[in-house]
Amino acid sequence: MKVPLLDLKAQFSTIKNEILSAIEDVLDSQLCIGGPKVEELEKAVVAVSDCKYAVGVSSGTDAILNVLMSLDIGQDDEVITTPFTFFATAGCIARTGAKPVFVDIEPQTYNIDVSKIEDAITDKTKAIMPVHLFGQMADMDAIMGIAKKCNLEVIEDAAQSITSEYKGRKAGSIGTAGCFSFFPSKNLGGIGDGGMIVTNDEDFYNRLMVMRNHGSNPKYYHGYVGGNFRLDPIQAAALLVKLPHLDSWSQARRDNAAYYDEKFADTEVITPYLSPDCVSIYNQYCIRVPNRDDLLRYLKDNNVGCEIYYPVPMHLQKCFEYLGYKEGDMPEAEKAAKEVLAIPIYPELTREMQEFVVNSLLDFKSR
Repeated sequence: MKVPLLDLKAQFSTIKNEILSAIEDVLDSQLCIGGPKVEELEKAVVAVSDCKYAVGVSSGTDAILNVLMSLDIGQDDEVITTPFTFFATAGCIARTGAKPVFVDIEPQTYNIDVSKIEDAITDKTKAIMPVHLFGQMADMDAIMGIAKKCNLEVIEDAAQSITSEYKGRKAGSIGTAGCFSFFPSKNLGGIGDGGMIVTNDEDFYNRLMVMRNHGSNPKYYHGYVGGNFRLDPIQAAALLVKLPHLDSWSQARRDNAAYYDEKFADTEVITPYLSPDCVSIYNQYCIRVPNRDDLLRYLKDNNVGCEIYYPVPMHLQKCFEYLGYKEGDMPEAEKAAKEVLAIPIYPELTREMQEFVVNSLLDFKSR
């Protein structure tokens, strides 16, 4: 048997005709920039995210960049975030000219350790950017309390967590804005790059809309320097086909996670911790083992897909050497980077496939 980390073909085969029809509708309309499909998707994401406004953009990365630019965050500003995340989180901060300030993570959830945030705040701090990693939201009440006390914006990097919940509230609905990614591997994945920003602030929504179109309003009149952050209507059309399935796909991931949790319960394998305040969508199911790299090689040699998320924390990336961080500054993030391994969790997994994954892993542990 061979079990990939993710099988997009298995999902696509169930909705292929619907997606092809939706794309054909866009092509027949020749409304290839913006248009009704993008607007329809924005309204649908508003509904599932419990937010008032949504802005379709070209990627999850551009969602973050648009928000930062729309908040006028730039040179000499600082944004507090986590070092244990995909590069776009910190990369977008740096692209604006601002300084990423890293705060270590909690060892259980891998999300930012809120107890360390206040110590990182300076008179240059403009925002906090928590990442809802692997499908589970950060401790937003504590983060919002700090932000209110210190007059800071909160940007939710929810690229991996659309429809995740924290105390009954949806990802993206709590901070100044939330940023989603529709990268194909996400729970709601497009057929290329795509993203979405959600917010409850009407004035900020209007700014985001202008900024995604080179900062022009009306056409050819530029109040701001924005970017080409528009969502392609072909992506919107495909995502509209997928969106009605999102809840069932995420539930299937939770069911698969529960199966793994049960099978690994009496072993040395550390399974994902789920906060009682949260409902996770399990964008990834990451186990934790001390001999991670040996396990990675063994699983791949035995046809089990797996991947390291993330091997090098942001504060140790070469491009951020100028920030002055060194090994040992973020011990929990550094330890997680050496021990965390994602195994297959996608909705189309069969129990037979999961059993193969479990047995392969336990075979390694028993050697």
